[in-house]
Amino acid sequence: MKSINDRIISYRTRKGRRMRVTEKLVNSPEEEGVTLEYIRLTKDFEEIKEYVRHKGETLSGYKQTKEKVSVRIEDVLYFETVDGCVFVYTVDCVYEIKGRLYQVEEKVSRRNICRASKTMLVNVDHIISVRTALNGRLYARMENDEEILIT
Repeated sequence: MKSINDRIISYRTRKGRRMRVTEKLVNSPEEEGVTLEYIRLTKDFEEIKEYVRHKGETLSGYKQTKEKVSVRIEDVLYFETVDGCVFVYTVDCVYEIKGRLYQVEEKVSRRNICRASKTMLVNVDHIISVRTALNGRLYARMENDEEILIT
């Protein structure tokens, strides 16, 4: 039975096919879920499935106080390696994580995180703007108003 809180949205896929998205407001977290209905598993559905599967994934990081914390990958603005240590930057905090940058890159490869330079990975979902400097270099302004160099 359709309630007043249900909503159906229709849009076109990359190949021009129509796709329906049904939203339903539920009463508790236990009722939340995602259902995919398809004739065959296309790239669009695979991307949706991967997004849902990896939503909420975390990395173990350490605050400057050495307190261990979980950092949600989707909250990361960028990763940077400095003097052999990998740092995770979010809007309001910096954490250190164990491992090397290439290991982090492998772990987050299914996300919108890409290599910006030899020492940095950037989450493109958190880029506000990109500008070109007079010397031809690219700078990305992040959600925390910090600018990072893309090489």
